Amino acid sequence: MAVKLGYRNVYRDPYGYPEWQAKGMPVAMAPAGLAQRSEEPEAPGPLHGWAMIWTLLGIFAGGMALNLTPCVYPLIPITVSYFGGQATQSGSGQGKLVAHGLCYMMGLAVTNSALGVAASLSGGLMGSMLQNPAVLIGVAAVLVLFATSLFGLWEMRLPSGFTQAAARSYTGYFGSLFMGLTLGVVAAPCIGPFVLGLLTWVASMGSPWLGFLIFFTLSLGLGLPLFLLAMFSGQLERLPRSGGWMVWVRKLMGWVLVGMAAHFLRPVLPGDWSVFLQAGVALAAGLHLGWIDGSQAGFRAFPWLKGGVGVACLVLSTFLVASWSLRGPGVTWKPYSEEALKEAVSLKKPVIIDFFATWCAPCVELEEVTFHDASVVEQAASGFVMIKVDVTKGGNPVHEQLLRQYDVKGVPTIVFLDATGKEREDLRLVDFLPPDQFLGRMAEVKRSNSPRKE
Repeated sequence: MAVKLGYRNVYRDPYGYPEWQAKGMPVAMAPAGLAQRSEEPEAPGPLHGWAMIWTLLGIFAGGMALNLTPCVYPLIPITVSYFGGQATQSGSGQGKLVAHGLCYMMGLAVTNSALGVAASLSGGLMGSMLQNPAVLIGVAAVLVLFATSLFGLWEMRLPSGFTQAAARSYTGYFGSLFMGLTLGVVAAPCIGPFVLGLLTWVASMGSPWLGFLIFFTLSLGLGLPLFLLAMFSGQLERLPRSGGWMVWVRKLMGWVLVGMAAHFLRPVLPGDWSVFLQAGVALAAGLHLGWIDGSQAGFRAFPWLKGGVGVACLVLSTFLVASWSLRGPGVTWKPYSEEALKEAVSLKKPVIIDFFATWCAPCVELEEVTFHDASVVEQAASGFVMIKVDVTKGGNPVHEQLLRQYDVKGVPTIVFLDATGKEREDLRLVDFLPPDQFLGRMAEVKRSNSPRKE
């Protein structure tokens, strides 16, 4: 099934055994829903174009913000002093300092990128597991548990042997590389929960390239401030001293994890409850971070920072609720029946069949965005017969027959039938599509009464 958690589609089928192709079975004998059409191009998923750019920028900013956590921030003077000492010992000044800084960032990038690739290589298993509502609830519970650690309700500690080995000093370029390699170990109590949440997100994509790119970008965000401070170590005294403001940043990261948990619960919640959950999280985060939390700092901009974050969260909560309340009526669906198809042929109307599951994130997005767009609703009401097939639970013999008949290998799958009842296979949709592009497919199927031959 096409499982969308923000990234690449992973096709899995709950109706049969995945090893059928390895056994040499012909397509016609494949279990229901398992026929794979290798010639069909894979949908690009949402992480492409500007979505990719904005996602990576957000991850880069998150990496920079991790420098402000209580476990990483105290390492800044130590790291900068180490770089300065290496440059002094080598006697080559700024050039050697740059080399040591690059080695440090490379070590950090290698560690985190390896984690990202390893997580994405498990994407097949993770993708199929994330179709199970119980697994989604479990993942959300783990993220909330880690968030409570960042809120200060309990402390996550590593064995002292790991921390001491990671903090051991080495000289030369290898020393800088080793410091980058082990920064994640030393800072794990603060950045570990955030990274583990990100690992779950990356694993759901199943793309080693995206896993590497995302964690490499995170490493750049985490290492760049330390690199720049090492280059300009004379500015170190201008940094604000450690204090309560770092505890506030840690709590901010905790709310990020709670938001990720709400994202994972979105396909599980009925109706529009996911909107209220996300809005509630944003509202609670804004009130807590902006005004309820009593953290203080010795620099004047901190109250403005707290207030700005609080207001931003309140605006986000208001936007989510307002978008939901202003949303018009959606498409009126009919359950599948032979009579509905015969009626469509007699009325010379094309048919759209939506194979849907409540746990499928792209299915939910299609329903909430595309099938609630005013133009799509108007076109559907005036010129189409709209049929929805809910395969959430499986085991329905009628639905399984439809999966075989239309060679459906995952959800979402949108099938377009022309006015004669024949499928326009060139218009078949297997991923989320925004309303304007969906309208183009609706117009195309109405222009002809027979499927286009390639």
